[in-house]
Amino acid sequence: MKILIVDDSMAMRLIVKKTLRDAGYTGHEIVEASDGDEALAKIDESRPDIILSDWNMPNRTGPELLEQLNEWGDTPTFGFITTEATPKMRAIADELGAKFLIAKPFTVSSFNQALDEYLG
Repeated sequence: MKILIVDDSMAMRLIVKKTLRDAGYTGHEIVEASDGDEALAKIDESRPDIILSDWNMPNRTGPELLEQLNEWGDTPTFGFITTEATPKMRAIADELGAKFLIAKPFTVSSFNQALDEYLG
């Protein structure tokens, strides 16, 4: 499977990659993007199976990215990894069609709970 990690923090993208590995999700191709605009180009170019996106980013937020994908009508499995996991944000994520929302700080266990269905 191809996984796209979208986060404006390079350090967070590295942490997400390490956590994926520690959670047992090895052997997948990982692509990275630093914001929603770059993610759109990577999606068009590499056709990921699953997208792990931050919520707040410059240029295009995670929700705006998912809205654009929904408009295109070809949305890969999409989930958020964000510090802002309020009930309101979870409701917005659900409304947009996100399959999961992982709250920061996250653990290997929280990755397994959210991702086993898609990567397990």
